[in-house]
Amino acid sequence: MLNFEDVRRLLPQGHPFIFIDRVLEFEAKRRIVCLKNVTGGEYYFPGHFPEVGIMPGALIGEAISQAAILLFRLSEEAQAGQNGRIFLVGTTRTRFISPVFPGDTLLITVEVVKLFSRSAIVTGRVELEGRLVVKSTLTFSAVSLADVKKSRRVGTPERVAQEVSR
Repeated sequence: MLNFEDVRRLLPQGHPFIFIDRVLEFEAKRRIVCLKNVTGGEYYFPGHFPEVGIMPGALIGEAISQAAILLFRLSEEAQAGQNGRIFLVGTTRTRFISPVFPGDTLLITVEVVKLFSRSAIVTGRVELEGRLVVKSTLTFSAVSLADVKKSRRVGTPERVAQEVSR
């Protein structure tokens, strides 16, 4: 449905921090299925770990987050091209079941639990050859980049939360 170039245009992240290669399925405001091909040339494998390459769990979580962002942006097509927004993501629960190695192809499915105008609660599943390797529940919010930059100047975490929630 969407290739890497389409994905790259929709995500706020840039290289080398894009962890979605393709969008395979999409149902507006309900579900998205994405693909990630894990290759031995990924920048993190030499250090994680030198003896045997394992994809860091935090980056698998980031792939789930990026799939959620794509679901949100594609569901709001009128705003999909809108610049100046970033997505703040938090995990409420993540379970890592099996490691991911170079050569693996991940199927990432994100489904909406509750969708609001600027935020959502979603569940994510990462499968490898039909077996579950990670499951997660995420919350995220789309916020103005200008608000985040303004909050940064103020400095305290409490002030950032106040500014972003406005």
